[in-house]
Amino acid sequence: MSDRYTVTTALPYANGPLHLGHVAGVYIPADIYVRYLRANNKDVVFIGGTDEHGVPISIKAKNEGVSPKEIVDRYHNIIKKSLEGLGISLDFFGQTSSSNHYDVATEWFQKLHKDGVFSEEVLQQYYDEENKQFLADRYITGTCPSCKDEGAYGDQCEKCGASLSPTELINPKSALSGNKPVLKETKHWYLPLNNFEPWLKEWIEKKKNLLKANVYGQVRSWLDEGLRPRAITRDLEWGVPVPVKGGDGKVLYVWFDAPIGYVSFTKEFLENDPKRNWEDYWKKDGGSKLIHFLGKDNIVFHSIIFPSMLKSMGDYILPENVPANEFLNLEGDKFSTSKNWAVWLDDYLQDFPDKTDLLRYVLCSILPEQKDADFTWADFVAKNNNELVNNFANFVHRSLVLTNKYWGGIVPAQGELTDFDKEILEELKKYPFKISDSIEKHRYKEALSHLMKLSALGNKYLTETEPWQHIKEDEGRVKTILNISLQVTAALGVLSGPFLPKTSEKLLAMLNLTSLKWTDVSINNIAAGHKINEGVHLFKRMDEKIIQEQREKLEKAKHEAEILNQKMEPQKETTTFDEFQKMDIRVGTIVEAHKIKKAKKLLKLKVDTGIDQRTVVSGIAQFFEPEDIVGKQVSILINLAPRTMLGIESEGMILMAENNQGELQFVSPGSPFENGAIIA
Repeated sequence: MSDRYTVTTALPYANGPLHLGHVAGVYIPADIYVRYLRANNKDVVFIGGTDEHGVPISIKAKNEGVSPKEIVDRYHNIIKKSLEGLGISLDFFGQTSSSNHYDVATEWFQKLHKDGVFSEEVLQQYYDEENKQFLADRYITGTCPSCKDEGAYGDQCEKCGASLSPTELINPKSALSGNKPVLKETKHWYLPLNNFEPWLKEWIEKKKNLLKANVYGQVRSWLDEGLRPRAITRDLEWGVPVPVKGGDGKVLYVWFDAPIGYVSFTKEFLENDPKRNWEDYWKKDGGSKLIHFLGKDNIVFHSIIFPSMLKSMGDYILPENVPANEFLNLEGDKFSTSKNWAVWLDDYLQDFPDKTDLLRYVLCSILPEQKDADFTWADFVAKNNNELVNNFANFVHRSLVLTNKYWGGIVPAQGELTDFDKEILEELKKYPFKISDSIEKHRYKEALSHLMKLSALGNKYLTETEPWQHIKEDEGRVKTILNISLQVTAALGVLSGPFLPKTSEKLLAMLNLTSLKWTDVSINNIAAGHKINEGVHLFKRMDEKIIQEQREKLEKAKHEAEILNQKMEPQKETTTFDEFQKMDIRVGTIVEAHKIKKAKKLLKLKVDTGIDQRTVVSGIAQFFEPEDIVGKQVSILINLAPRTMLGIESEGMILMAENNQGELQFVSPGSPFENGAIIA
């Protein structure tokens, strides 16, 4: 086991808060690992931050009428505060929009450019002539060639999931002006990943037995298909400017500059530390082990692209491991920011401010380590009540309460041990090693299960030995039982630290233990004669009504998002003024209204147009009762060619407005008007 570690968490986009999917896939396992390393006296820097460049941020800023910097600062602070609230023990949480990061990213590009690592290519790219700007993929919309959805982007159709290029879109439009873009030549710099392919294959094979199957499988798939040069610059204004001749109006592509943030953040964190140097954690001479925690959508960037960049820099360490996780679902469906189908971390902390360890426990117990997992509120409540309350907290509380009740909080000494006592102590010795082994192999669910098995072992011991039944006739036996129970309790206090940090702190405080370390945990964790404090319940039962309340909250948020996301009908084909003038639209009054048999949607109306009274069949029956609209003034197109529906000749069309929910309203004059007045 190394003595120095550089641990990073994937950088979330600073254009929205974190949801539990982000937390489960990245931050929970990373924090468990780092807390474990620190408990074993390892030298660790734990680095995270926000990815603050890229088109989504530019688009959000444009939609809100603010600068991109305002957007990223806002969400950086929200994300940072949420992570702190959950007890994620990052040493530094940086921003890729910082001047320090710009300097480091610029240095990297200039060095690799000078060393001839990059290739250059002139290509055709869409250009908005009105805004005089090249368009990144997300600034181009159009019809998806696969599913024909009209809201596809230049890189992906979010409806069917197809991966696209801008030139594949049908009827492409600029998201800036709405105009059809033109193709225009532009130059970009590329990282020729194909040149690194032989080395990457050899490097990844050496790590085959170390990497998780999902990581190795995805990397091998990319390598087997053959790597191609990948653009590292973009024609945008927001980002790190390309620092070489010909780079005017261009920035570093976000996937290139973002991982450099791990280095720039470490450098910023340690710049004023007299005892440590950032190079010790990133350069080969420092001997640090680099571990990247991330979701499966970032595997390629951290297992192919960033390693190629690090190798090109010459003396940098390469990733020791990339323990990526699969995705977490919510109540059977994928987390979706656009659909607001999510449990947002900042919302959770507001609703359950005293239940941060509970969330950590639940997410660790369902970590999507090898396949997607599902978070449900029913499981959340059940794990609290059945596992943390009935098992962990129950055992701890009984051990402390009985010790305080019988001996005033003084730890009793062991007497003669039975075979059962010896069996329990022998099992206790194994658990620090079991949990360590699982954590070091990045099997966090397994590690947590070992912790809970130790708690269950203590519960079983107390239940079967029944000290409360023997206190009157055999005090010596009860002293032995409670001593052993407290040895298990003390072990739980230390070993729970990486998983349940606040709970561990409370438990060790109740035991009045401050110096017990991971490597000290054995069968003699708390000495006879030691004074403990009063015990309190570490976890409390939750009312199952929370399940329904949170599900209703989810459905409400989803419904609100659906309303906001509903798209207006696109503009119809352009018409000329002369064609428009042919339409004769008048103010009219409905004088009769009747339902039509066997027609759920149609009403038969008689309308006074000021010229005559005529029959109109209108598809409004689902929204209006006939008696409610008699006397209503409306706008009516009177020179529409007659049309027969269900045997009734309709001689006009009532003008209606339809909102995003499909609801109809009459287009009527604001105040009473004479029938026959022309609407023009």
